[in-house]
Amino acid sequence: MNYQHLCLQVCARAKETGAFIREEAKKFKTSTIEVKGHNNFVSYVDKTSEQKLVTALAALLPEAGFIAEEGTSDKKGERYNWIVDPLDGTTNFIHGFPCYAISIALTEGDKTVLGVIYEINQNECFYAWKDSDAFLNGNKITVSATPTLKDSLLGTGFPYYDYGKMNQYMELFKHFMQHSHGLRRPGSAATDLAYLACGRFDGFYEYSLAPWDVAAGAFLVQRAGGKVADFSGGDNYIFGKEIVAGNALVFHELQETVKRFMI
Repeated sequence: MNYQHLCLQVCARAKETGAFIREEAKKFKTSTIEVKGHNNFVSYVDKTSEQKLVTALAALLPEAGFIAEEGTSDKKGERYNWIVDPLDGTTNFIHGFPCYAISIALTEGDKTVLGVIYEINQNECFYAWKDSDAFLNGNKITVSATPTLKDSLLGTGFPYYDYGKMNQYMELFKHFMQHSHGLRRPGSAATDLAYLACGRFDGFYEYSLAPWDVAAGAFLVQRAGGKVADFSGGDNYIFGKEIVAGNALVFHELQETVKRFMI
């Protein structure tokens, strides 16, 4: 398998689909929104984008299955599976807030071997493949060299439907407000992780996330020199609905702090 060639093809398909989303954003009407659950929205743009991606990815690797947010394909691959979010940051999109992305990962068995995140409004394509460096629009990227948590800028997400850990989350939020350079919540976990991979954030944490939110981004962070875990420090961050990630210097302190408040 030539993962580099495949990755660059995936980047091209993500950009094509991103162009469709960008055009639809100019004429999108909120009357087309569907509600999947409390604060959980979907539109024809999500569904059409996913169909475009599933069709394109199936052509690139016919034997692969899919884990896709909108359920466009239920095919399961014996060896390879694509994990796809056609529009991460749907709430941002429907409100015209310009931060949303396409996220695509490829797994071989239980290992991620390719990750692409295309931030549509900034026209920024982040990508990496098995054993490669991480890249942004053709240029190598690495995580930051910020040495301490107190000097870090952190990304996170606010719970929008699962409020079971709200009290712990708010206590942790308060702690980081007082013991870091600050926190940001752009509203797209894929974008947050891509920004961590290129050094804009020094750390990131969130709970109640789905595999398609984090699979590509976690891989990018690792290929850029960072570390990723679940809140307990284990490796169940793709399917375990919780993730903490950081540059190699602050990761341990970040993970231990999140664990202390959230476990």
